Amino acid sequence: MNECHVDGAAIIARYDAVVEKVAEAARNSGRNPKDVKLIAVSKRHPAEAIKILNKHGQLDFGENYVQEALSKQEELAELTVNWHFIGHLQSKKAKDVAGRFTLIHSIDRLALAQKLQNRMQMLPVSGLDGERKVQDILLQVNIGDEAQKSGVDKDGLFELAEQVAAFPQLRICGLMGMPPASCVAEEARPFFSNLRILRDELVTRIGIPMEHLSMGMTQDYVQAIEEGATFVRIGTEIFGPRPY
Repeated sequence: MNECHVDGAAIIARYDAVVEKVAEAARNSGRNPKDVKLIAVSKRHPAEAIKILNKHGQLDFGENYVQEALSKQEELAELTVNWHFIGHLQSKKAKDVAGRFTLIHSIDRLALAQKLQNRMQMLPVSGLDGERKVQDILLQVNIGDEAQKSGVDKDGLFELAEQVAAFPQLRICGLMGMPPASCVAEEARPFFSNLRILRDELVTRIGIPMEHLSMGMTQDYVQAIEEGATFVRIGTEIFGPRPY
């Protein structure tokens, strides 16, 4: 990956401003700021930028592309980082991400979940008790009903959740969703509200605790927090425009 000049002071200043905005949005909606976790979306940004923010105290970083993410994990292996895979995941790439991410946000079909489960079964057991590793995941929902966007449709969510919940080495922790790109700020709010309602219905229906809602990006994370987001995924507002 090509390295470029990294203005660490500017990144830290933007990051600190975002952290305060996230906390303010949480407080304004009657929530504890500690209940909303900021994921710094570092795709297409150099590893040095991640290192700067990590030393400043940020632990959670989101990546969209498997090979880029694995390369950064290797380069930054000495750091304590919670890696989140937030991009579209091809079934053939499941073997590469299994057990390597704190949370995979984009499970949207049974075939992908099956491949991930199969790979998890192949990983060595952990600990003296011989327990097998469990991969935490979110189910991605196509909350805007967009033909071109990934995610299970709302009508198929409950069936998918029941099927995936049966896999012993996958743990469903909640839902992820993105409103249509044309909907920003207040226009995105109904989509976030609908995702929260779907999560609550899912918990009631299949009886599995699912605390997380991954929703909200640079243009709409305030509204997402107000509607219950536990993860917000922010890249440009922290790192600046992506280098290409």
